[in-house]
Amino acid sequence: MRQLFYLGHGHVDWREVADPKLCDNTDALVRPIAVATCDLDTALLRGDTPFEGPFPLGHEGVAEVVAVGDDVRRVSPGDRVIVPFQISCGRCDRCRKSRTASCTTAGPGAMYGLEPYGGPWGGFLADIVRVPWADHMLVAMPASLDPVAVASMSDNIPDAWRTVGPYLPHAADTPVLVIGGYGPSVCFYSIAIALALGASSVAYVDHDEARLAKAESLGASIVPSLDAIPSRNYPVTVCSAPSQLALTSALRATEPDGTCVCNAIFFEGAVALPMLDMYVRGVRLVTGRVNARAVIPSVLDLVTRGIFDPAPITDLVVEWDDAPAALTDRQQKLVTHR
Repeated sequence: MRQLFYLGHGHVDWREVADPKLCDNTDALVRPIAVATCDLDTALLRGDTPFEGPFPLGHEGVAEVVAVGDDVRRVSPGDRVIVPFQISCGRCDRCRKSRTASCTTAGPGAMYGLEPYGGPWGGFLADIVRVPWADHMLVAMPASLDPVAVASMSDNIPDAWRTVGPYLPHAADTPVLVIGGYGPSVCFYSIAIALALGASSVAYVDHDEARLAKAESLGASIVPSLDAIPSRNYPVTVCSAPSQLALTSALRATEPDGTCVCNAIFFEGAVALPMLDMYVRGVRLVTGRVNARAVIPSVLDLVTRGIFDPAPITDLVVEWDDAPAALTDRQQKLVTHR
């Protein structure tokens, strides 16, 4: 079968690899039908990560089930499903506590599309993908939804939901601050979800005119620089840029007893924090990988009920065979489909 490989900074190509097989009675085989680029993929292609190829690419997508093991009960061939990007068993103590990003059985960092860090699970830009623990892993996609619109439900959409969803219990009284300036989608999903949940306003900080225009089209008020952030009175702040200055600005804009969620990846490691300022004002900092499988049902419900539409965040939709050429533009949210 064909599998799209990341070969090195800016380079991808199709390769022929062996067809995956059902290795366990709890496995399923799925055929990806709509695959999105994660913001991490765009960083990878720009050369902004330490990961070196070659390895299979792609970890966000919707697929059709083509085969199941004898013990699989919840999905059948022909079903359309969302495949979480992380591998989790659903049975270990961590999975039962909704910590599906840290499954004990699958091991640290287990995920599609990022070998060797994530393990030998292949990538979604492939003819067929093996899914272990299919009854737990696979999430039924409502027939009313467009696979292209929800292709990022595997990762980036849940990642954005967790930046705001848990922290908006009284949304009508809650302004939100989102600092972008790096990836082409997660920060915009955060804006759209916060407004869908009823946030009183969302301010978006960036320096790029195209991204600022995109944020404004989603309903955010735009802030053209970190220096222009208007106040320190945001109960919820989001930092989606791997910048020391961006994180410090988000923390200092968070009101007393508020929450700052940082879903940016700081590959350089140690980052200084304004600890005294955070301590005095009681500011909480939340970071880490999203527990995608645990979060997907909550955000999928928003889409199914028509409260949140992820489609406008996608910049470009291309046919399956055109994926390699389209991936050369590393500033766009891309979905490839067949």
